Amino acid sequence: MLDQDFARIRAHRNNLSRYRRLLKTELSDIERQFIERRLAEEQTALEALAADAFPAAFTVPNAPSAIATTGVER
Repeated sequence: MLDQDFARIRAHRNNLSRYRRLLKTELSDIERQFIERRLAEEQTALEALAADAFPAAFTVPNAPSAIATTGVER
């Protein structure tokens, strides 16, 4: 299962790279809108897949901890 997830992540990343390259070229307004929409869809799909494949999340506290401000652990 993990190999399939890696392959799907790689495919989404390749698509994102291709769409970003295309946006650097001369496009009509309709083409640009289409590419921008596909870019957003691919990014969303990649984020959802990554969150599903790797559910562990680490958060950084907004406020400094007591250790950082005082240097002493409570």
